[in-house]
Amino acid sequence: MGWFYEKCLRPALFRLDPEHAHELAVDALAVLARVSPLCRAMEAWHGRDAERLSLAGQPVQCFGLNFPNRVGLAAGFDKNARAWPAAAALGFGHVEIGTVTLLRQPGNGRPRVFRFPEQEAVINRMGFNNEGAESVALRLGRQPVPGARAIPLGVNLGKSKLASLDQAVNDYLGSFALLADYADYLVLNVSSPNTPDLRKLQDEERLRELLAAVTDANRRRAESPGLRAKPLLLKIAPDLNAPQVDSVLELVTEFGLAGIIATNTTLERPPGPLADAAQAGGLSGAPLRERATEIIRYIAKATDGRLPIIAVGGITDSASAIEKLDAGATLIQLYTGLIYRGPFLAAQIARG
Repeated sequence: MGWFYEKCLRPALFRLDPEHAHELAVDALAVLARVSPLCRAMEAWHGRDAERLSLAGQPVQCFGLNFPNRVGLAAGFDKNARAWPAAAALGFGHVEIGTVTLLRQPGNGRPRVFRFPEQEAVINRMGFNNEGAESVALRLGRQPVPGARAIPLGVNLGKSKLASLDQAVNDYLGSFALLADYADYLVLNVSSPNTPDLRKLQDEERLRELLAAVTDANRRRAESPGLRAKPLLLKIAPDLNAPQVDSVLELVTEFGLAGIIATNTTLERPPGPLADAAQAGGLSGAPLRERATEIIRYIAKATDGRLPIIAVGGITDSASAIEKLDAGATLIQLYTGLIYRGPFLAAQIARG
C-alpha cells in the first residue's frame, strides 16, 4: 500500500493545493468513520496484527490509559473532531484532535501550508483554525464516549487569538470545561508558533499561572459525583534551550502533569534549501527529526525516565520511530509523515 500511495496517489494529491488535499483526506476519513462495519473490520485486522507482534498481546499502559500500540495521530490533522473515529481503522493506537480554542476562528490567511517534497517537510501557519470548543463538544457528544472507544482520544487545547495573554488562563479554562468530559486525556498547547504571543505562555511565571488554574479545575472536577480527573499533558516547542526546558519540567513536576509532548513545529530552518524558504510558519517533517529527538533525550535524562513522553517530529518510518523510543519516549505521534508516506504509515510503523 505504501508503494501504491507514493507512486500513484501522492502525485495526484500533490497537484492540489496542500490545504485542499488535507481537507479531502479529512473528508475521506470522515466518510470511513460512518461506515461502521468496514471500520470494525479494519480495526480487527490491525488488532490481530498487533496481538501477533506485541509482547503477549499486551497494550501499552501510559498515564492510566491502555494504548493498543505506540503510534498516534498528532493534533493538527482533525481539528474539529470530524474524522477521528476512523483512526483505529488505519492502525493508529491513539488520536489527538485539535488544536481547539474557546472561540471559533478562521486562522491565518491562505495560502498557509507549503510542501517541500525533497526534504519531506511542511511549513504551516494555520493559526488554530477551528470551529470553537462549544461546536467541537457538541460533535464529540454524538460520537463514542470514553470507555467505548477503540483507541484513546486526546483533546489539544490552545489559546484563542482574540484572547490576550492576560485572558489566556480563562480562555483555556473555558475550553477545559466544555471538552473535559469527552477526552481520555487533554493537552495544553503553549507552543504553536502561529498564534501571536502563544509561546510566551512557556515562560515560567505565565506557565505557572496556567498550570495552577487548569490542574485546580481538574482536581475540582474529580470531586463531582461520577467524574474523575483527566490526564493533563503539556506540548512544548523544539526551540527551547536547556534552561527553559528545565524550568518547564520543574513546573510539570510541581503540578503533577501526566506527561509531556515533545515537540511542536520549529521556527528554525536547517542549512540547505529550507534555509532560504521565504514562507513564515512552523516547520515539520524530516528536518525536525534530530532536534525533536535531542529534546526527548534531554527530558528523559532530566526526569530519570519517570515522566511519560509523547514524541512528535520527523517520524517517517520505523527507524525514526525507534529512535524516539530509544531516546526515552513512551508513545509517538505522526502527521507530516502521512503526507509523504501514506495513510497506513501508522500500521507499518507499529509492525516495525
